[in-house]
Amino acid sequence: MSKKRDLMYITAGTVLTGVGIARLAKQGKKDKKVNGIDQVLKQIKAPQFPDRELNVVHYGADAEGQELSTNAIQSAIDDAHRLKGGRVLIPAGRFMTGALELKSNVELHLHEKAYVTFSQDPKDYLPLVLTRYEGVELYNYSPLIYAHHAENIAITGAGTLDGRGDEHHWWPWKYGTNGQPSQDRDRQLLFEMAEKRIPVEERVFGEGHYLRSSFIQPYQCQHVLIEGVTVKDSPMWQIHPVLSDNVIVRGVKIIGHGPNTDGVNPESCRNVLIEDCYFDNGDDCIAIKSGRNEDGRRIGIPSENIVIRRNEMRDGHGGVTIGSEISGGVKYVYAEDNVMDSPNLDRALRIKTNSVRGGTIEHIYFKNNTVKSLKHEVVCIDMMYEEGDAGPHRPVVRHIEVEGLKSSGGRYGVKIAAYAHSPVTHFKMKDCVIDDVAYPLSLEHAVSPAFQKVVINGEQINSLKSEKQSF
Repeated sequence: MSKKRDLMYITAGTVLTGVGIARLAKQGKKDKKVNGIDQVLKQIKAPQFPDRELNVVHYGADAEGQELSTNAIQSAIDDAHRLKGGRVLIPAGRFMTGALELKSNVELHLHEKAYVTFSQDPKDYLPLVLTRYEGVELYNYSPLIYAHHAENIAITGAGTLDGRGDEHHWWPWKYGTNGQPSQDRDRQLLFEMAEKRIPVEERVFGEGHYLRSSFIQPYQCQHVLIEGVTVKDSPMWQIHPVLSDNVIVRGVKIIGHGPNTDGVNPESCRNVLIEDCYFDNGDDCIAIKSGRNEDGRRIGIPSENIVIRRNEMRDGHGGVTIGSEISGGVKYVYAEDNVMDSPNLDRALRIKTNSVRGGTIEHIYFKNNTVKSLKHEVVCIDMMYEEGDAGPHRPVVRHIEVEGLKSSGGRYGVKIAAYAHSPVTHFKMKDCVIDDVAYPLSLEHAVSPAFQKVVINGEQINSLKSEKQSF
């Protein structure tokens, strides 16, 4: 193999001249790693609350769950906010509620024997609120627990929050099953409105429409803590902070096998810590996002400075996923010391975008993660997702580092499917052992991927053997 071929890996049809290589190298030098996990963690602070407690039962909440307690719980939250902060306690018992709105300086705390169920009647999620649906802003049914422009808010305790999504309520809207309407018409209408830049105030859905809400959504909030609770069976995405700064999700169990029941989806958020959680989901365990297509570019705010550590991940489409609503970009993600173990987990690290989405994805660090079982790809970078190369918005994927990975099972060890006009750059793997995959590598349009002490199916991967690497 020639020295030139040692320095650069390209697939058939990719042409990069010496000038092009120099430009990429210069770009890499300019784009130095300016943040580190320690620096990010120093910026993330948990909210603090006054030593004041308000019990929702004292406001008339029904601890037997026969009557809706929405007004009682919301009144306690409103009073705590009016008093400049405090803890709203949901004691032992079974409670039923509609939409709740957290407000500044309020901690909603669930006793370990508190079980909160949410109404299955869409009317209990009115009035409409500003929210996002699949990365696009609109006015829609409220998320089950919502906050807007709030600071210092928390959901804590060892109790359970049950969204009661099932095959008869919420989930059928995905496909129009069990005699329920389908979301398809409304979803397409919303996407068309966003592409035409119709003002958000005119994107009014809710009653008569069938777009599912997220479970917990802090929207444009600061200093958010979600800790200890079990969150299950959301209508759609389960924990979905949007345009928020300083978010901690810690020690939470997130369970749900309905359509699109992702675990934690930070979207256009900054300074996020997700640690010591348990995921068992019908979609991605964690999916980092930043808005879809024209709406994501209009808002133009990336997700950045995100730490994901010591989590246990079972079923899901991806353990740590970036995309596909990614038009605002993502940078500086640190995923460390996570354990993934399920034959129903599709991928460990997945990056998905295309030239309709666009966006820049960079500085992704996947370190010391263990994958005990898996279905498809261990590491996957996919620019062919959904629409493929059908748009004018060139995606950029660069500075992806995988270190200390131990994995067993799956179809592909590493699969990269990029474009000739936008190859993946600065992809590195170091000290990794991947066993029992059907295909060790499939790399299309990656510039000089680096493998140092990487063993796949017992074979050391130190250099690339051909222009089109697939074996």
